[in-house]
Amino acid sequence: MEKQPNRLLWHGVFLLMLLVAVFGIYKAVQAVDYTWRWERIPQYIAYQAEQKNYAEFDGTVVAEKGQLFLQDDLDAKHRQAIAAKGAQVAEGDTVFLGDTLDTQLSWTAGPIAWGVWVTVKLSLVAGVFAILLGTLAGLARLSPNPALRNLAVTYVELIRGTPLLVQIFIVYFFIGTVLNLDRFTAGVAALAVFTGAYVAEIVRAGISSIHKGQMEAGRSLGMTSAQTMRYVILPQAFKRVLPPLAGQFINLIKDSSLVSVISITDLTKAGREVVSSTFSPFEVWFTVALLYLVLTGTLSFLVRRLEVKYAKSN
Repeated sequence: MEKQPNRLLWHGVFLLMLLVAVFGIYKAVQAVDYTWRWERIPQYIAYQAEQKNYAEFDGTVVAEKGQLFLQDDLDAKHRQAIAAKGAQVAEGDTVFLGDTLDTQLSWTAGPIAWGVWVTVKLSLVAGVFAILLGTLAGLARLSPNPALRNLAVTYVELIRGTPLLVQIFIVYFFIGTVLNLDRFTAGVAALAVFTGAYVAEIVRAGISSIHKGQMEAGRSLGMTSAQTMRYVILPQAFKRVLPPLAGQFINLIKDSSLVSVISITDLTKAGREVVSSTFSPFEVWFTVALLYLVLTGTLSFLVRRLEVKYAKSN
């Protein structure tokens, strides 16, 4: 009974700290001589674009069963449908080739929305390759073969010891030029190689945390070392490495913003382009930060669900 009031007290302390932080941000915003124009942002996320239907031949507009058609003057059977909503012509009008028949409004993704899509696609593809590369490198770190082990150590130390931005430049301007890689492929390669080095260490640590008796038990049942690793060791290690892997892939989403330096229009580059169009840097960058938070928060939620699922299966 004594724990409940204490919990409520500390929740109250947390809310108070949160209110103080919000008040501090509000006062800071008030102190800045800046005119906020949030109404400019939505159109760069999604907007209604006009799609015009043009006449494909010369003809006359006719109506049939409440539907408008453009009827060819040379062939009465040759017709082109005209949408009733948004029609720019009426029954009996003479229309020439290229004239506008109707105009339709449809929702279209803006540059920020496209930037989100590119960021998600870039992170997803790079993440898949990072898992494959990191798992192989992690297994090589534990291999009894000195060549494989030394190769894995060199890869991990070399990649973790150099900045990602430098690696992106090397992959795009050097390796990409030699292999004729496009920007997206070069960006995926740089991110996958960089993240794979950290995944390798996570996998190595996860496998090392499994008691050696598990391998011996598998071998005693007649399985080979590879079969024991696949069916006994790796499933147990996966549960343990799930939280650090999630943290690494959250970092991958944020690190993907660096590929904007090679002109990939991800969320960050789209934000820069919108800033140059709207001259509203605060609104744009707050929106970009919120979208990154949504992406990373969604990933964190999915990983927590997986953790709960595997915890129940133990």
